[in-house]
Amino acid sequence: MANFSKPNAPQFRVDVYQNEYLPEGAREVNAIATVTATGGGTSGGPSGRGSEAAVVIMVDCSGSMDYPSAKMRNAREATAAAVATLRDGVSFAVVAGTHVAKEVYPGGGRLAVADAETRSRATYALRSLSAAGGTAIGSWLRLADRLLATADVPIRHGILLTDGRNEHESPKDLRAALDACTGRFTCDARGVGTDWEVKEVTAVASALLGTADIVADPGRLAADFTQMMETAMGKEVADVALRLWTPMGARVRFVKQVAPAVEDLTGRRTESGPRSGDYPTGSWGDESRDYHVCVEVPEAAVGREMLAARVSLVLPAAPGAAPEVLSQGLVRAVWTDDMAASTAINPQVAHYTGQAELAQAIQQGLDARKAGDFDRATAKLGRAVQLAESSGNADTAKLLSKVVDVVDAATGTVRLKAKVTEADEMTLETRSTKTVRVKK
Repeated sequence: MANFSKPNAPQFRVDVYQNEYLPEGAREVNAIATVTATGGGTSGGPSGRGSEAAVVIMVDCSGSMDYPSAKMRNAREATAAAVATLRDGVSFAVVAGTHVAKEVYPGGGRLAVADAETRSRATYALRSLSAAGGTAIGSWLRLADRLLATADVPIRHGILLTDGRNEHESPKDLRAALDACTGRFTCDARGVGTDWEVKEVTAVASALLGTADIVADPGRLAADFTQMMETAMGKEVADVALRLWTPMGARVRFVKQVAPAVEDLTGRRTESGPRSGDYPTGSWGDESRDYHVCVEVPEAAVGREMLAARVSLVLPAAPGAAPEVLSQGLVRAVWTDDMAASTAINPQVAHYTGQAELAQAIQQGLDARKAGDFDRATAKLGRAVQLAESSGNADTAKLLSKVVDVVDAATGTVRLKAKVTEADEMTLETRSTKTVRVKK
């Protein structure tokens, strides 16, 4: 591990965990890169740093938000709570989303700057929010993008709330909007109630490197929005990329974020130089994330050693300048005839391989259950219970117990519950990618 962060700036650290020993002829190298950001204001920062961030809150105001009527009131209260959490100096706006997107505050295609007066004015403007119309999430995101683009700040963030399905634009339109917004701002997405589509909400968060979750009880929206905004206010460094360099003859098989949630970044690679590519990680606060890197290297004889990959954290540079390297870690390969050394599985690699399988098993099990393939659903959800038990993922195990009756967690023996609430099923699906770290 090498740390190149400047003094008084956020400090980044890369630690690599792997079994570097391979048997003769082996070609696959796996490693977990733990990236940690600390200090330099990443714990929240003084209020004077607010000028470096901009936030747009997108509130679903479609007709379904009036059923029950308290839902719209809860959304107004939650948005007001989020506005109250804004740091002085943060640029912000509120957007009402229906089959079109409309500015609620401040209007005129601009952002307001947070202070006591603008927070008060924004809260007053929220009184005008009412439920009517349809749902076209892509239009909300495009308006948020236009508004955020007016701010010359490094941190651009969106918060999106919906309670329904994206019925007033095609999936192709939403995908096009996500493609247009990718890399321009991050976005947390929330579904309230149980009438929305999980895959639509998680697609927004995945594309825009944010979080997705369900708020089944609208009464809990204010607490959730407050927490989301507090987290957004803690972000201090934007557009950090995980750069992977590999030697001649080697290739990257995949790069996945595996903690705090599983997110496959392999397809998001952009070439950054000879044999190197960048994978986006979004904005950072005071936090730590884990990435699983798998590299295929050329075959080599016993006794040979090589650098399989160099993992760097980099910040983009101005045109003509070199990017800033924040930290580096090395992935090595050593060929040996020591069977004990070459067959040992690194605990971190084994753990996160299981966590990725857990997320996949839940998704496949729920899809099979919806399709009426109950044998496959039982097998997949049983495997998920087994993986959650072995890895100590108690939160996921608890969610699984709402969908299946667990006979034996260690062997994955389960029975599908005859009756499952929509909220419990959607919560499990939405949170299926959340992981836990290796048990100490």
